[in-house]
Parts: sequence; C-alpha cells; structure tokens
Amino acid sequence: MLDELTGRTIEIYDPANGDLVGAVSIATPTEIDRAVERAQQRSTDWARTPAADRGAAVRAAAGLLREHADELAELNRAETGKPFDEARGGVLAGVGTLEQYAELGPVHRGRTLLGNSNATDLMVPEPRGVVVALTPWNDPVAVACGLLGAALVTGNVVIHKPSERCPHTGRRLGELMAAALPDGVLTTLLGDGDVGAELAGRPEANVIAHVGSTATGRSIARAAAATGAKVLLENGGNDPLIVDEDVDPVWAAGQAALGAFANSGQLCVAVERIYVHRALADRFLDALAAEASSRQLAPLVDRRHRELVHRQVAAAVSSGATALTGGDLPSGPGAHYPATVLADCGPELEVMQAETFGPVAPVAVVDSFDEALRLAATGEYGLAASVLTGSMTNAQRAWRELPVGTVKINAVFGGAPGGAAQPRRASGSGFGYGPELLDELTQVKVVHWEAPPVAPGTV
Repeated sequence: MLDELTGRTIEIYDPANGDLVGAVSIATPTEIDRAVERAQQRSTDWARTPAADRGAAVRAAAGLLREHADELAELNRAETGKPFDEARGGVLAGVGTLEQYAELGPVHRGRTLLGNSNATDLMVPEPRGVVVALTPWNDPVAVACGLLGAALVTGNVVIHKPSERCPHTGRRLGELMAAALPDGVLTTLLGDGDVGAELAGRPEANVIAHVGSTATGRSIARAAAATGAKVLLENGGNDPLIVDEDVDPVWAAGQAALGAFANSGQLCVAVERIYVHRALADRFLDALAAEASSRQLAPLVDRRHRELVHRQVAAAVSSGATALTGGDLPSGPGAHYPATVLADCGPELEVMQAETFGPVAPVAVVDSFDEALRLAATGEYGLAASVLTGSMTNAQRAWRELPVGTVKINAVFGGAPGGAAQPRRASGSGFGYGPELLDELTQVKVVHWEAPPVAPGTV
C-alpha cells in the first residue's frame, strides 16, 4: 500500500470559490521511515531534558505562532472556509493552550508513598516515548496545539499528521513550532488516510492520539491492539439538545441555532438533534426557522463533505421530515450550504442517529421531559449534550443520567478553563485535553529504595 503513495499529491481548493489553493506531496515510505527513526533517536535526549527547559521551548513555540497568527489564519481560511477572524481566534486559542501546558508541564508531579522508615517509595511519571498525533481540519491549530503541547512538555517526541483537508496550515504550524525545538522532536508528515494508517500501525508508536471520525478512530484502535500502543480518541458525536416546556421558546431557538450553525455546524460538540416539548414546539420551530433564514454561513470544508451533509437531509425529507428552511444545494462555485431546519424527524432517520457535521437542525417533538431524556440517551455516541430547562429537578436528572462526557445546562457552549471530559462509547476514550492530558501522555513507575544493610564492624 505504501509504495502507491510515492509521487502522489493532494490538491486543495478554496471552498468559498473553488480556486486552487495549492498542492502538497504525500509523505513517501522513505520519509515516514526517516521520521520514525529520527523520533526514536531523539526520544531519550528529549525525555532527559529538564522539564523547565521543555516548558520554555513550548512557550517559545507559542510566541512564534502568535507572531504568525495572521498567516496561519489566512491559510486556514483558504483551505477550510473558516472566516478569517474565527480562524485567527483558533490560532490564538492554540497559543493559549501551548502557554498553559508550558506552565503545567514543569509542575506535573508524581507522589511519595508512606512505606517503611528505612525506605523511600515513589510514583514517578515518565514520558511514553513516540506520540503519533492525527488531527482534524475543523479547528486545526487549536486542536493540534493541545495534543502537541501536552506531549512535548511531558518529554515525548511527536510525529504529527494534520488533516489532508488543511495540509498547508498543518505544515506551517509544524515549521513554526519545530523552530523552537531540538531537531527531530516534532516532525510533520503530510498525507491522507493511508499515511495516518501507516503511522498508527507502526510498532515504534507508543501513543496514538486522534481527533476525527469514529470510523477512523475504530481503525486506529484495531491497529493499536496489535502493537500495544496507548490510544487517545476524540471521535464523532451526535449531540442532543433538550428543550423543556418551561423555557422561553425564542431564547431556546437562539441557543439551538448557535449550537447547530456555529462554524457551519462543523464542530465536534455541535447540536446535532433537538427534542422540544410539544407545549412550545410551534413557537420554537418558528423562531428557529427565522434564526436559520437570517444567517449567512461560511462554506463547508469542501464539496465532498457537502454531498454527505445533503444526502442526510434529502434522505430525511424523502422519509417524511419537513424542511422549514434550507435543504437545497446552492448553485455556483464553492461548497456553501444553507442553515437548514428539519421538522417532523423520527428517531429512525440517519440525521437523528449519525453525525451530520453540517448546518442542520433536525427537530423531534416530545410529550414529556422523560421522553426527551430517554431519546437523548439513545444512540452509539457519547460526546456531549445540552439541556434548556428551568427545573432544578430536570437539570439534576439530565446531568446524572445522560451517558455523555459533557453536559451543558442552559447554554450550548461555555465552561470554566481546565475542564476535561472523557468521551463515551463510539465518541472515543481518554482525556484529550486539560491538565489530565498530561497524565494520559505519561506512564507511572513505582520506585522502592531501601538502604543496604550495614556490614558488621563498619560504622
């Protein structure tokens, strides 16, 4: 399979107008071998580097990204269609994450244990070794900085493959960060799924960290089962939103629109399905349709993805759902798709069961909070959920009973800094961010150290 990669390129087209952004070469088998070999060679020295020095290097990398924030944002805009200001915000979020890990890394600590008085007992975190990071296109700098920063400050070396949908952004990110690090500590390889699969299956990889689709995550898990690599996965979601009967339907519609249409629906924690109480369903749907009609969205990442989104919408309509707004493929260049509201959505529809990852708000009407909670808890995913309710009892039930990693009450986005959740079921496994990611990227060694017995006749 790898021999077929040689000489292949990836072409990227601006999803706003269809213009060619550029082409990049897919990493060859020789380049992959060299990257893995170089990472192994640098692993011991980087692990032995004082934690404060590793933190200083990551802080310097953050400074370089800040200096080049506009450049990275423009590359991101051209490749994925993300508006420039939002793309720049993603870069600065990544800078902030690197700076946080630069501070947290040197104070990441083990434990002393209370053993015998003549012994010292320690639990010591150590780097895992070679980390393969496979990162997505929807917020490429912010997400990558989390995985790369945490891996580097804990003494791991990293091979990073950014998404094939934003290779120019990923390559430049890698160049800037690598300039602040010793040679070989961070390597960026460009390529498609074949390159990612090859890296995930390498026995030299000690950790595989992946943010992306569930199908790819499952493939990675199978590969890691054969090599023994640790796997960190944040994969797909089908995040529900429950709208209880006691909330303002216009406010609720604004929250639903924000959750479903932000970044054109291309967010891991986007609102993917909505359960609204019958008592306010008509007013809610009217307000949500008005919200959708008023929004001018950025394009989807490419036409291939747009086809997947539209296929789900068309299938829902053909099965009885009603498109209150949107739902049509626009004419003209690019990969634009309108904000779409679907009513009369039954639980069997793919748009209610699968991750759409587009600006689509499918709505089902329910007769009680119990029914909404039951339906929201169904399905194979377990990433996040949102609940809009004025009832303390219902809010408590929701966060306790929903089988997801994150529950948001009365706000579809938000949260305190440092919060980290573990996705459930098909949505992945492990902490993929926050201070806990430092624990994921280290392994603990127990040390028991006793003094030798004193020889007879010695002092």
